[in-house]
Amino acid sequence: MNFLHTFTPQPILFELGRISIYWYGFFMALAMLAGLLVSIKIAKWHGIDKKIIYDLFFDLIIGGLIGARIFYVLYNFNYFWQSPLDVFKIWQGGLAIHGALIFGILVLWWFCHKRTGQRPVRTKFWQLSAIIAPGVALGQVIGRWGNYFNQELFGLPTDLSWGIPIALANRPAGFEMFEYFHPTFLYESIGSLIIFGILIMMHVWMKKKEQGSALILREQGNALFVQIVLGYLLLYSLLRFLIEFIRIDPTAGDIFGMRATQGLSLVIVIVALLLMILTKNKAKT
Repeated sequence: MNFLHTFTPQPILFELGRISIYWYGFFMALAMLAGLLVSIKIAKWHGIDKKIIYDLFFDLIIGGLIGARIFYVLYNFNYFWQSPLDVFKIWQGGLAIHGALIFGILVLWWFCHKRTGQRPVRTKFWQLSAIIAPGVALGQVIGRWGNYFNQELFGLPTDLSWGIPIALANRPAGFEMFEYFHPTFLYESIGSLIIFGILIMMHVWMKKKEQGSALILREQGNALFVQIVLGYLLLYSLLRFLIEFIRIDPTAGDIFGMRATQGLSLVIVIVALLLMILTKNKAKT
């Protein structure tokens, strides 16, 4: 932790002539690769061809990046209204996970419809969603370090020994006199790692259940996949809701006194919890 307190990161990893390679891009690429590998492994557990995962991941990456950028622009609309060309400078950072999740859901539903036709869409949707959920969580573990090197998405000022120094140019208005801030990127990274572990354990339990039973009814198996997906949405949104109390980066206004991203996270927590309760009986052994 002392390293975080004394080290001031720079956004550029290295330069090749006029080409700059950013830490943000490096961690995003690493996050995608890790998510893909984990998803392929889990797909194998459930008898899903890895070619399906390769095809799905390509669509999800494109859709997720577009959605994440759109939401980030909306969260910082005033800035991008004044500097519209900066919308395309994605290498400088600026992706919103809620946008990635919403667009990812839409892409996944479209993918399942294209692959399987009308009737099996619901079952395949939940199965594939559950398979990629741990990969998404692991990607967040890694990807948040890109925010650290960009010196963005930090929290309130702090005197704690693990507070991170933020350059004056990156401090929000009203916080210029403070030097050290909460490393919210680290809090979310650690929390996402715990969520990743929980989701993996849920898949391992489901795999053992499949091996120990001669037959699992389709509806019961589908309910288990639903529980995994809702578990991710619940846990991550709860994590994000709590972290939002100390984040000070711009967001798209307030909702009932809460930051917009915090309000959205709370809505997801409530909806996911209700759906988990409704599907709990079907997922029981």
